[in-house]
Amino acid sequence: MLDEFATRFAPVTLDEMNAKAAMMTRLDNKYVLTVSDLMGAAAGLSEIFEVLDIDGQRLFTYETVYFDDDGRQSFFDHHQGRRRRCKVRTRAYVDAGLCFVEIKLKDKRGVTVKRRIPVDPDRRHHLCDAGRAHVAGSYSALYGAPFEAELHPVIQMRYRRMTLAARDGGERMTIDAGLSFWWGDRRRAVSDDLVIVETKSARGNGLADRVLRARHLHPVGGCSKYCVGMAALGEVPRYNRFLPAMRKLGLHEDLRAAA
Repeated sequence: MLDEFATRFAPVTLDEMNAKAAMMTRLDNKYVLTVSDLMGAAAGLSEIFEVLDIDGQRLFTYETVYFDDDGRQSFFDHHQGRRRRCKVRTRAYVDAGLCFVEIKLKDKRGVTVKRRIPVDPDRRHHLCDAGRAHVAGSYSALYGAPFEAELHPVIQMRYRRMTLAARDGGERMTIDAGLSFWWGDRRRAVSDDLVIVETKSARGNGLADRVLRARHLHPVGGCSKYCVGMAALGEVPRYNRFLPAMRKLGLHEDLRAAA
């Protein structure tokens, strides 16, 4: 059904989309929707947004490795809602053969700030020296403090993403489907009938949010894929903040068994 959803939108190229809205600094809202809910919103969204199309392809595979320290400081900073927090990952764009080291931070207004540099896709399971320097420099530049965590890989995930960009620029919307998490021999997956929708706008109440809310579809808090995945795999002892999202994603069952 996602392929059918994609056909409702006019195409936009990657260069055209980036010229409209790179969205490295933004306010985000996340929704957990059924594919049927998403299809119901297609008519309203297609009047406002175009879909990223690269050589006729509109769904793209992402593979991500997240990094944390032994104490899971990144996870617990998010769990406790701390203003100064970050997530570090490598993200591979499988179809394009590209990979980046990325750090996502929150500024004093709660705005998401993402910084990234390209790296070798074959080395995405570890942070290279350039990646570590990028993380430390980005953290210090925003927070005025050294980055002291000793990072190592803690979880992998894979999903397919569709990206929409507002015709008039300034906003994006992503739709993630087929989400699976794994580490070692532990693996969890989200039903193919569910998607995570993320709206990205300057003020956090953009055009996509209005379309979804008009259909009584509302954001869910604590829907970080990293944090939800860590909890679902039993990698952390506390995850109350993320339970609402985990229930919507069908990941709240058998957590004790996973642990």
